[in-house]
Amino acid sequence: MTSLTVDSTAREQVGALRSREISARELLDLHLDRIRARNPELNAIVSLDEERARAGAAAADDALAAGAEPGPLHGLPFAVKDTHAVAGWRTTYGSPLFADHVPDRDELIVERIRGAGAVLIGKTNVPEFAAGSHTFNTIFGTTLNPHDPSRSAGGSSGGAACALAAGMVPLADGSDMGGSLRNPASFCGVVGLRPSLGRVPEWPSANQWESTSVGGPLARNVGDLALLLSVLAGPDSRAPLALGDAGVTFAPPLSGSLDGLHVALSVDLGGAFDVDTQVASVVESVATTFAAAGARVEPAYPSLTEADDTFRTLRAWHFQAKFGALLAQHPAAFKQSLAENIRAGESLTGADVARAYAQRTALAERMRLFFEQYDLLVLPVSQVPPFPADQEFPTQINGRPMESYLDWMRSAYFITVTGCPAISVPAGLTADGLPVGLQIVAPHGADRRLLELAAAFESVRSVR
Repeated sequence: MTSLTVDSTAREQVGALRSREISARELLDLHLDRIRARNPELNAIVSLDEERARAGAAAADDALAAGAEPGPLHGLPFAVKDTHAVAGWRTTYGSPLFADHVPDRDELIVERIRGAGAVLIGKTNVPEFAAGSHTFNTIFGTTLNPHDPSRSAGGSSGGAACALAAGMVPLADGSDMGGSLRNPASFCGVVGLRPSLGRVPEWPSANQWESTSVGGPLARNVGDLALLLSVLAGPDSRAPLALGDAGVTFAPPLSGSLDGLHVALSVDLGGAFDVDTQVASVVESVATTFAAAGARVEPAYPSLTEADDTFRTLRAWHFQAKFGALLAQHPAAFKQSLAENIRAGESLTGADVARAYAQRTALAERMRLFFEQYDLLVLPVSQVPPFPADQEFPTQINGRPMESYLDWMRSAYFITVTGCPAISVPAGLTADGLPVGLQIVAPHGADRRLLELAAAFESVRSVR
């Protein structure tokens, strides 16, 4: 009898499937049992299709029995983020306008997940068009935090992070514009990576040259995340901005050490944004962890003063281009905060967009120079701990009002516009037992080294 459970690592589950300690059918049943136990309360997985999932698990078992070479995700149950198109599977993007939408082709990230042998079981819940770091929509409702169901699971990959933390799936995919992989990872106590620009190619895309949003992996530990990144990464002829490193470059095992590193630590990038006192306390405490492991830690940070204008300009421009016509046709079908963000793009000029890209170029160059002095930059993922699920966004931090649904996400989206890879790793808990993630940032292109150093941090930082 197998000792494997749904809480075993993804790598352990893959190994057990390959050795035939457990069948894909049996592994699916274990996960379906957990989904039945947790999902009715948490609402992480949507469009679940048990019949199709069972057919996929049976096909995986038959292929292995016939001697086929198993893929790196062979037989693992997998629920795809509901903003990623899956051929023949309901894909709503969290919008009532697409409540019955069924794509006729997979997008690239799904092609790779299927091609690696995963067994698709359903989708993971998202906010409307993935806008905002709190997962709720009018089709499926709100995804709740598995550590405290009165709290938000974050977003936009909130369904994915919640399902992972609750043991409903062993791995999950997501995407990140302003923190949509990192924020839910922080809120749910899992690991989420925003890769370097071009690391995980995306296709199809309305604008192949717009590089604010990226796809990426989520997992319960850094080693499992590396496994999924090895599937998602790698060049593709349909994605002209894709980096050339093969996906296998990022595969586990990982070996890294914090000894001798020069680490810059900043809670708020020199007062660039407000940070909840409990989050700040956890982030400040990691200095001791790094130092005990042999790193030299300094209170340092790059100047990212242009990041706010850069991100908000490019986000509004991108949203208006993508959703402007749809909003004009269906003005009542969008949540107010998203509609306002789309309309903010209507008044932008070519000079505004040119300014944003020039600033983004300057930010990237400043980060390059910063990383000539430091190996890593560490800061909060989210400026607040998980907030009440009945709020759309935090309205204040330490008593200071937040004027919009973007204000509390600066710690994530300031890093977005640098183009650098950033990972959220569990760092501690609030007094109420809510997870707090540490954002670890490395130079553009240094994704493998970032994974190794994040794994080293994970191994010495006990979070209970």
